[in-house]
Amino acid sequence: MLGFPGGKIMSFPDRRTTHVLLTALLFAVIIGIAYMARTVIIIFCFAILFAYLLDPMVRFLQRHSLFFKNLRGPHIAEAYVAALLLIALVVHTLAPGFPRRAIRLAQQLPALADRLSTGEVATDMASSYGWSDAQALRVKTFLVNHRSNIQNLTASIQESAKIAFTAMILIPILAIFFLSEGEALVKQVIRLAATEGNYDFLQSLAADLHSMMEHYIRAKVILGGLSFIYATTALLILGFPHAIALGLLAGVLEFIPMAGWMITATIIITVGVLTHSHWLVMAVLLGLWRMMMDYAIAPRVLGHELEIPPLLAIFTLMVGATVGGLPGVYLSLPFVAAIRVVLRSIDRRSHMSTAISDHGVGATGVG
Repeated sequence: MLGFPGGKIMSFPDRRTTHVLLTALLFAVIIGIAYMARTVIIIFCFAILFAYLLDPMVRFLQRHSLFFKNLRGPHIAEAYVAALLLIALVVHTLAPGFPRRAIRLAQQLPALADRLSTGEVATDMASSYGWSDAQALRVKTFLVNHRSNIQNLTASIQESAKIAFTAMILIPILAIFFLSEGEALVKQVIRLAATEGNYDFLQSLAADLHSMMEHYIRAKVILGGLSFIYATTALLILGFPHAIALGLLAGVLEFIPMAGWMITATIIITVGVLTHSHWLVMAVLLGLWRMMMDYAIAPRVLGHELEIPPLLAIFTLMVGATVGGLPGVYLSLPFVAAIRVVLRSIDRRSHMSTAISDHGVGATGVG
């Protein structure tokens, strides 16, 4: 208890200070929970993006269907079947035995990691590539000296592979629920969070966020289409086999930031080396395209669709990569665009309230 002149007595902490401290504590708890559940949150975010990617196809099928026009479930199933057929066609065209080889590699990975950490793989490589005993010994010594680092890296890769495999299964499943019940879920959340004074505002904000997400997915489709056209044209000119399939792979993997173009370049250059195509020229063309895409095309396309300046788009992608790695790159632009939509909606509501207030004062004065 604190005494003040005039006989007023004030307790410490007072009600305002307690309210501020409790609010800060609540935010800290929410941030802590979000950090611990970051993997789950990221999976849900990617499921929402995947649902937005399939939604135009579902709407198209629903609009042109002769049956079940009022039901989304059958058309969601049709969209999934079409997507799976497209993926199977691409995989079969590029690597007919890929699933079987992938399963065999997954089974052999623990033994391969053990041979790598003990340096025994150097003996196999020496016999395969004709190394001398001195070269094999140097490689084996290097691997043995870095055994702990190799084991840690292998464990990290295995853990990341498990998370990625789990995400690949969960994301399409969760996307089904967002496609079928997303609109109803948003309405329920608005009803729970809204009051009589902000119901229309929350509805308008939800519509603006929905439009923003549609623009983001449209931008990603445009970038994927441009990569497909560029890669296919270059591959056809240089005489690569399976040029259209490789170009389609480049367009599809454009949806995966950072890792997508690396996988594309690795596959295309490997195909070029094995088939004695002009792989070196293609590597240069892919490098030039990547520079154009990252610093000119992508910031302008994404900035135009999301109404974000190109410089801010580049800065957002760099910060997202630094903070969150691959998921940060992918989610940074939608996150910033969502913040922009929320701030713009709040500003618009504030201007409307001010205009209504000024109109009311004016009317009172005239009266």
